[in-house]
Amino acid sequence: MTPPLSDPPQASPWLAAWLRPRDAIERVLATNPRRHVVLLAVLGGVSSVAAQPIISRYTSIVSDWRLALAIALFGAVMGLLGLYVHAFVLTWIARAFGGRAPAERMRAVVAWGMTPTAVGLSLCVVALFALNLANLVGESIVITALAIASAVLGVWTIVCTLLMYARVQAFGFWRAIASAGVAWLLVLAVPLAFRTFLFQPFDIPSGAMMPTLLIGDHIFVSKYAYGYTRYSLPFSPPLFSGRILASEPRRGDVVVFRLPKDDTVDYVKRVVGLPGDRIQMIKGVLTINGAPIARQQVEDFVSKEDGREVRGKQWRQTLPDGVTYTALDLVESGFYDNTQVYAVPPGHYFMLGDNLDNSTDSRVLSQVGYVPFENIVGRAVVIYFSVDRESGDPQPRVRFERFGMTVR
Repeated sequence: MTPPLSDPPQASPWLAAWLRPRDAIERVLATNPRRHVVLLAVLGGVSSVAAQPIISRYTSIVSDWRLALAIALFGAVMGLLGLYVHAFVLTWIARAFGGRAPAERMRAVVAWGMTPTAVGLSLCVVALFALNLANLVGESIVITALAIASAVLGVWTIVCTLLMYARVQAFGFWRAIASAGVAWLLVLAVPLAFRTFLFQPFDIPSGAMMPTLLIGDHIFVSKYAYGYTRYSLPFSPPLFSGRILASEPRRGDVVVFRLPKDDTVDYVKRVVGLPGDRIQMIKGVLTINGAPIARQQVEDFVSKEDGREVRGKQWRQTLPDGVTYTALDLVESGFYDNTQVYAVPPGHYFMLGDNLDNSTDSRVLSQVGYVPFENIVGRAVVIYFSVDRESGDPQPRVRFERFGMTVR
């Protein structure tokens, strides 16, 4: 049996949750433990997600109804998921430390402890965004104010949740700190494990892989596609060498790898040369083991740079293994259209950018060269978000048509 809580104060929990969180949670649990739990979880999730594009300087994209709807739905799902996951883990860990409060009460703790973020950050997002639309404050002020508000409200949310948790479980200060700390570490371990062993997000900062990947694309990279190296782990600690559960890349795969000359830098390119291959560019045509690949010119690639239209030749290229993709040829007789023969060493791969005249890749031995198998982080699989940073518009346009595109 859970011991009864003390007689609750009469102050509204909406106000008490900010400055008297222990009194607030007593009042909620004494009346209705499910009171506004779902609402607070949804508000917290939506406001947290909505704040991110604004802090990232995409202040206008929130006004696009499609993106606003996507933010609302994603935030609501993440808020509800976070509510149940946090409550389950906190309940489970608390029992190991002698706590007895059931999961229903812990959901109330998580939801009402989120009040500063759910309510405060929601008001900040709406107010600052409205002020920006009315031209009463500049974009830099909005970004700075929202970043500060997010940090302050986030810290206060942790404090409020911890105080409520200690009161409900009847824990002292140090037992509350220790048990909640263990629980939060376990919760953080879930996205960390997802990023380490399954999929890691990357954004595309350059046009070296156009037209396959555009500047402003955000992609997921499969970490398990080729097995795991030390570069699969956060901060790349040198715990082991080589690959675990290794599976070799196929010719034509688009991969993210660590630059051999500086293994703190990530590059994304296409694998065109396997160990033992002889690679050469002859008059702009990729030649593998003495045979030019098949290619056919297709409709010109059209893009905007600084507000002006730019057109370039596109070629539909087919590698010996049957993989087809589109490559961009912007310059006649480019610097790397004619190269030496590159003999790919054992255990290494030859990488090429799809934008043939604007890619620093394995053709540049002094900067990239042959890429060791160990340096490959994973295979690019899908574009999950895309924003047009090169259009010359004051605010970037969200490229909804690229959401969910498979990287081939």
